[in-house]
Amino acid sequence: MYPEQLVAPMRTDLTQVGFSELRSAQEVEELLEKEEGTTLLVVNSVCGCAAGAARPGVKKAVALSDKKPANLVTVFAGVDKEATAKAREYTLPYPPSSPSIALFKDGELVHFIERHHIEGRNADMIAQHLVQVFEEYC
Repeated sequence: MYPEQLVAPMRTDLTQVGFSELRSAQEVEELLEKEEGTTLLVVNSVCGCAAGAARPGVKKAVALSDKKPANLVTVFAGVDKEATAKAREYTLPYPPSSPSIALFKDGELVHFIERHHIEGRNADMIAQHLVQVFEEYC
């Protein structure tokens, strides 16, 4: 588990733009069991591709898109272990991936971006992709 003083700025990177943190399995379950609307879930991570591509790309997509998910939430892999494990139950059959980005609509997973789709791409590429996904599902 990473120390809180290390991950605090990485948490704030998303919460300062409107993401809510889900820190327990119960919080994840309560939100993702909703069967109405759209929810964007970011599995946050301390890795470089989270800092360089995933978080900036997600923030840019939310800022640029005319259509946005109703709920913006995040769990932190390696820190909030129970919340992350519960979130990953909802992203099956995809294997655990950190960072990753999931979009749910009316209680169903409709789009998932795994780590290997984040690595090697820049924030602008992630943002452009997500804007198209938001346009289709939100």
